[in-house]
Amino acid sequence: MTLKRQLFIASLLMLLIPWAGLQFVLELDQALRQQALQQLQDQADRLAQTAGDLSLGLPVVAPHAPAIYVENLQTPINLDGYSDDWPGYDESEQLQPWQSTAAPDRPTDTISKPTMRWQAATDQRHLYLLIRLNNRQPVFFNPGAPEQPHDRLMLWLEPANAKLNPNAQTAAWLIRTPAPGKVYATTINATSGDSDNKPDYRVSGYWHSVGNGWQLELELPKPPPDSRLGFAIQWQDNSTSAQTSTSTNPLPALVERQPELERQLTSGMSRGQVTRLIEPAGWVIAQQSTPARQAPPEFEALSPLQIIEHISLNTLRALVQMYQPTPATLTANSNRLDMSILPKEGLVRHEDDSIWLMTTKPVFGGRTLIVEQSLDQLLTLSGSTLGSVIARSTLIIIGLTLVLLGYASWLSWRIARLQRAVSATIDQDGRIIGTLPGSGAKDELGQLQNHFAQMADRLHGYNRYLESFSKRLSHELKTPVAVVRSSLENLSHAETEDERSQYIGRAAKATERLRQILNGMSEAARLEQSFDHADKEHFDLAEVISQASAAYKALDPDHQFIYTGPESGINFVGSPELLVQMLDKLVDNARDFTPENGRIEIRLDQHPEHCQIEVFNEGSSLPTSSGVDIFEAFVSQREGKTEGHLGQGLLIVRLIADFFGGRVDAQNQRLNGIDGACFRVIIPKLPDKPRTEP
Repeated sequence: MTLKRQLFIASLLMLLIPWAGLQFVLELDQALRQQALQQLQDQADRLAQTAGDLSLGLPVVAPHAPAIYVENLQTPINLDGYSDDWPGYDESEQLQPWQSTAAPDRPTDTISKPTMRWQAATDQRHLYLLIRLNNRQPVFFNPGAPEQPHDRLMLWLEPANAKLNPNAQTAAWLIRTPAPGKVYATTINATSGDSDNKPDYRVSGYWHSVGNGWQLELELPKPPPDSRLGFAIQWQDNSTSAQTSTSTNPLPALVERQPELERQLTSGMSRGQVTRLIEPAGWVIAQQSTPARQAPPEFEALSPLQIIEHISLNTLRALVQMYQPTPATLTANSNRLDMSILPKEGLVRHEDDSIWLMTTKPVFGGRTLIVEQSLDQLLTLSGSTLGSVIARSTLIIIGLTLVLLGYASWLSWRIARLQRAVSATIDQDGRIIGTLPGSGAKDELGQLQNHFAQMADRLHGYNRYLESFSKRLSHELKTPVAVVRSSLENLSHAETEDERSQYIGRAAKATERLRQILNGMSEAARLEQSFDHADKEHFDLAEVISQASAAYKALDPDHQFIYTGPESGINFVGSPELLVQMLDKLVDNARDFTPENGRIEIRLDQHPEHCQIEVFNEGSSLPTSSGVDIFEAFVSQREGKTEGHLGQGLLIVRLIADFFGGRVDAQNQRLNGIDGACFRVIIPKLPDKPRTEP
């Protein structure tokens, strides 16, 4: 699997962040709904007690009792016979709040026979009626032939407590017109039904033909509370089948919303709530709502990030609603509710698809209080901040995924480039044929490329040494082998004992030379093996170096040996034998490059954390060619002095320095006007404990 695909799969794991956030939101939503429902129930208890106290004097509308619902007007009505200024006006009339005598679950037959529908409204001074008759063209009143059938409206008004007061009289009016237009009612005897033809200008209106019927808009003084009002449309005399009417015995009660009750309920409501007080018959006599805490922001005022956050929050709401229980349907603007199909508590859905948390409480008198809490308000509390976090984390995840893919592509390109460079450096036979370019990057991949470049340079130098080593080894072995061969050949032809002894001696010397060459080749390997058994001890480093310098001076009178440093007093922990062996190799190397009577200086310096040993020799300079490390195996820079030297001395110096945890380097140096080379060994001061690892 490629690095790009691995990073892409790893970046997909970050999608667990929004998933975990969604699970948290779902759990938080459930917990908040339970808590909000409990708070809503407590609040509904208080509101139900308040509503019960304030509605003690209001008459109760029992189930299936006839009633006319009177809406409160917010704007005045223009008495012109048309319904465009009535509350809830709908041009198609499908959503207009008409009332009729049909049961809510049994629609009227609007095709075969005339049907009557109506609306009622009040401005607290007048009562307005909008009555429509469908499926019948109007037959107007003929004053010259009053006995002819014609369409007319009978209106009855029963005063409050009429059954308890025998002196109370039911008022009745007759409304008919010879032509469409303005009409006035005439009073009639409610008992006999006879008209006295006296106009009552308090009851007036407009009669118009509409569609397949006609419509009458009336205005009359507002009846006192607890009054009953009914009406009937007739088009033939003495024929009950030739009329349609409201209930006439008893007359329908007038039901309207109570503004004072609504004002009292508002004080006990929280924001984002709707409260309704319902009669047993389902009529709404009080309805109040409070706005949400925050108005929706204008789209033009939102920044791109805020737009994305709102989209994320709306998506979060949709996801939460998917996991919520299925809500019941509640018509928010209806004047009558069927309590039999509503749950006592739970979720309800309004016409605008908003979800509300609802609870119901019984009120004194058989009424029901419904309190709703907007779930959008709840989700705003629980999910707005988290929705912003999820939206931003989603953007960050997308951005990080793109960055990771780009970064993976960049890494893949760098690795492929390194692979091509390495392949171009080595041929099919494994030989180094070129150099690998270094990298200026400071990361691990750049360091890897630099290490590859160094490795290629070292292998290239080692390959060059191996190519030259065979020549040097062949040259070194050629002379002693030739001496042995010629000595053996001459030995077979020797006639005297002196000649035989001479040839045997020459062969023995050549054999010894071969032994020395082979021992020199294996000296470095034996030295590394001896490190495993070397013990470290306390000794005086200055005393060891000074005594060794004095021995070199006594054994080699052909060079000037100078020691610079203390004679004693440098306590050290290590192996003095290995240090002397290292110093021997440095001094032997210095002798080979120092002319006769030349200067060789040995210096010892002590520092707080390490000791420094330097060997300076007068003579030729160090090689400056790149790719040659004089401290590597089988490297020799002796020109004309190759006999017996296979480039092992400085390798042994480096191995011993590594054993002590130090390092060795060499540089050209000018000392007191003398040019030469200086080899420096820096050895750290080790703690006083035995060595346990090689």
